[in-house]
Amino acid sequence: MADADIAEYQSKTLSNYLQAGNLMAVDCPSREVLKHLTSRWGVLVLIALQSGMHRYSDLRRKIGGVSERMLIQTLQWLEQDGMVRREALPVVPPHVEYSLTPMGEEAAEKVRALADWIEIKFPYIAAAQMQRKAG
Repeated sequence: MADADIAEYQSKTLSNYLQAGNLMAVDCPSREVLKHLTSRWGVLVLIALQSGMHRYSDLRRKIGGVSERMLIQTLQWLEQDGMVRREALPVVPPHVEYSLTPMGEEAAEKVRALADWIEIKFPYIAAAQMQRKAG
């Protein structure tokens, strides 16, 4: 096998393929990150944390409608993905504060742009939904 053939074969191995990321592939691990970042609660947590560090109870109040379980799970996912920093403070009673990592700040900017677009375009979206229902 020639060197060029070996290099081409190596570039097509599963580990290299998955490392590069391909959201369209069914078993691409980056889909999990996409799910965490673009879930309803993931987007809202990222946007809420753009204003700085928050305690859990502050986040829960700020994000209307999120259950305790979903907020905990979303924060864990985002922390695992490197988007959120969790800091347990040694005080009595103990409490935890959450903030965005530099990568989380980048992600928050991206999802905020989408959220802003949705809010701006919502009258058109609502009209399309009404037209669809009436049609």
